[in-house]
Amino acid sequence: MSRTPAYAAELRTALSRAARGVDERELTRATEALVSRYRSVAPASAPILASRVHVAAYAAYRMPATHAALSRVMADLADRGLAPRSLLDLGGGTGAAAWAAAGAFDSLESVTVLDQVEDALTLGRDLVADAASPALRGATFRRAVAGAWPQLEADLVTVSYVLSELDERQQDGLVADAMRLGRAVVVAEPGTPDGYARVLRVRSALLAAGWTLLGPCPHSMECPLAQGDWCHFAARVSRSAEHRRLKGAELSYEDEKFSWVAAAAPGVLDSPTREAISGRILRHPLKRKGLVEFQVCRPDGTAGREVVSKKAGERYRRARDAEWGDALP
Repeated sequence: MSRTPAYAAELRTALSRAARGVDERELTRATEALVSRYRSVAPASAPILASRVHVAAYAAYRMPATHAALSRVMADLADRGLAPRSLLDLGGGTGAAAWAAAGAFDSLESVTVLDQVEDALTLGRDLVADAASPALRGATFRRAVAGAWPQLEADLVTVSYVLSELDERQQDGLVADAMRLGRAVVVAEPGTPDGYARVLRVRSALLAAGWTLLGPCPHSMECPLAQGDWCHFAARVSRSAEHRRLKGAELSYEDEKFSWVAAAAPGVLDSPTREAISGRILRHPLKRKGLVEFQVCRPDGTAGREVVSKKAGERYRRARDAEWGDALP
């Protein structure tokens, strides 16, 4: 059973505690600088988290959304039968992927987060110091740079919201490193057209290496979406008072849009009992009296409309509860 809601609340508490020692005006200015940078699609010429204040701003402004997106991804993979004992997060900063994995996988025993920014690693250590999860409390936060990662191996390697900071050659190198170090790999990017374009490049590299897709795609053929469309999903994020203040927002929540791909190396999940999903829900379902209408990506490589009527009985009841991004009941 997923412990994501409890871990999200625990993370919010840790983030609020971490923000108390930072000057409010400096935090606001650093947040504005981060917002401007994240809206750019150009590779970064220097580390985005350039100071302790920038790290604190990232943690308060971006980490809850990154955690929410990755929590949806990890929960989906847990449903697919993935049960990693070890996690390696490349470019993981303050540890959002580690928190998401701990909430999804009861099997998780060890966590290692690698990043080039020491201030981010320091904050990551502080955030997990009182975590309920033994894997989180014992997590290793270690300084390392892309292209010179230590020779560590893990059941699951994550690369989340990192590729946009790199040029294509660096992106390809990072993905190759993830595949070399992990038995399964998750890559997540912002749910924008350019973010999805990066995810598609990763998907192609995984398939070319003979890896098995775990999600979100229910097939390994070319993406069937029409020109100008892109595959992305949403995760609901509960905003703390600090989060609302930094964003100048009034609502107590926001929806984080993201794209992702996950795959396993040959032989990792080749169980004959593991079933393929019947389709991936690509938009918010339309619920009408006696039926639910979906836009889905199908196992045969096509995408389009699916309707589940009340006559379907139990399938209809499950369809009423299905959400954008879920597997089609």
